[in-house]
Amino acid sequence: MIRGTFQKHLDENMKDPEFRKAWHDLDPEFELLESIIKAREKARMSQAQLAKKVGTKQSAISRLETGALGTATVATLKKIADALDMRLVVKLRAKRSARA
Repeated sequence: MIRGTFQKHLDENMKDPEFRKAWHDLDPEFELLESIIKAREKARMSQAQLAKKVGTKQSAISRLETGALGTATVATLKKIADALDMRLVVKLRAKRSARA
């Protein structure tokens, strides 16, 4: 029920070009968040265990995983990647063509 209501609300807002652009501007953050969560789960590590390896608190990992990625530094993201036995890769890519 809630999912359907949210999807209906999102679909309606996506008709607004400014909203749609703002939503898609967050795609890289959502992709990174998803990869952190999946890597942590694959490692069978709790937020508390990851926090201990990174040298922070569980609440900081929780905030990061729920969308506070914009406040994380590259150094912090590297620590998280290292703790998950992963490599942080940051790239710049050309924007997609408006016609694509």
